[in-house]
Amino acid sequence: MNKPTHIEAGGCREAPILKERGQREVFCGLTGIIWLHRKMQDAFFLVVGSRTCAHLLQSAAGVMIFAEPRFGTAIMEEKDLAGLADAHEELDREVARLLERRPDIKQLFLVGSCPSEVIKIDLGRAAERLTQIHAPHVRVLNYSGSGIETTFTQGEDACLESMVPVLPETDARELLLVGALPDVVEDQALSLLDALGVGPVRVLPAGRADGMPHVGPNTKFALLQPFLGETASALSRRGATQIEAPFPFGEEGTTMWLRAIADEFGVDAETFERVTAAPRARARKAIAAQSEGLNGKSIFFFPDSQLEIPLARFLTRECGMQAIEVGAPYIHKGLVGPDMDMLEVGTVSEGQDVDLQLDRCRAAKPDLTVCGLGLANPLEAEGLTTKWAIELVFTPVHFYEQAGDLAGLFSRPLRRKAKLQVVAE
Repeated sequence: MNKPTHIEAGGCREAPILKERGQREVFCGLTGIIWLHRKMQDAFFLVVGSRTCAHLLQSAAGVMIFAEPRFGTAIMEEKDLAGLADAHEELDREVARLLERRPDIKQLFLVGSCPSEVIKIDLGRAAERLTQIHAPHVRVLNYSGSGIETTFTQGEDACLESMVPVLPETDARELLLVGALPDVVEDQALSLLDALGVGPVRVLPAGRADGMPHVGPNTKFALLQPFLGETASALSRRGATQIEAPFPFGEEGTTMWLRAIADEFGVDAETFERVTAAPRARARKAIAAQSEGLNGKSIFFFPDSQLEIPLARFLTRECGMQAIEVGAPYIHKGLVGPDMDMLEVGTVSEGQDVDLQLDRCRAAKPDLTVCGLGLANPLEAEGLTTKWAIELVFTPVHFYEQAGDLAGLFSRPLRRKAKLQVVAE
């Protein structure tokens, strides 16, 4: 892997990490389907699971199943769980019915869940069999979104990892951007790279199956999300090389991410400055307008999405906040190491023992606590100000034009509390 460029010394990369293994409060990997099905226009995600899985997806996506979104659940009944029915035979039948009704499907993902994992349904073998049946019209892949195997954002990592082995081979020198972003944000990134003269640029995942990137020994890839460790490893096994950099959150993170790519592709300093000067200035101005109420405030991150370390770097360096504790479900230094090099924090924790972490949070009394939905209301009742971590995944927050919005996500809870105190007085 390339070494990151322009990274300051210090930070918390070599600091001791508090590792906890206890009760945790996070969504399972099935939730990644919510943004992946919107990104991949000719894909369908078929969860092999229970009615609970179906209810989770329907409520999280905010759509009714009769609206025919690009996901669904093959519901396992009691006879399936008891081993009284041939699960593979039933799955083949349901897939055939689905593809007959939805001929626009080009990629079908069989997604494992807690029930299918517990009774050991081999969805990998099922995917191979179904690919042979329905090829070349449909490619069938599988991955696990089980809460036993994955947390929240790891669903996207597992999905993209499943795609890497079937990507076509190439010897061309290309840049591959890895991670699902809203189309408008992805377009901004591609526009900046095009202005820098970097190309060809491919994206994983692509919007359609016929646009999937090729990969090979001359492929350079840059991650857009800090939770794609398995995908990065799979690409490296295909011979691709990762461009290490802080993640593109805020003006500083975006600039350093772009600069690492520019250095790899030989972009001169004058061109880089000309292309980035205006959006950098807009980002700094937008951050300043939103972060006035954040300067000097303390923040505490519960582990949720693996975005915690890059976001803490942004908040401490660009918004003037003080990080008391930054918790992440998993810490992959090969991905977030450049961000850790720039982050000063009291405690870095990996994993979760929620009761112990709640005790530390209550003792610290941070000005702002970033946590999951299940913890937010109880902590608010105790007088702490909270920010729902899930919003940070579903809201566009990458690159220059979203930098002000990202700061605003953290300043709004504090402004709301200040206004409520004025009303109460």
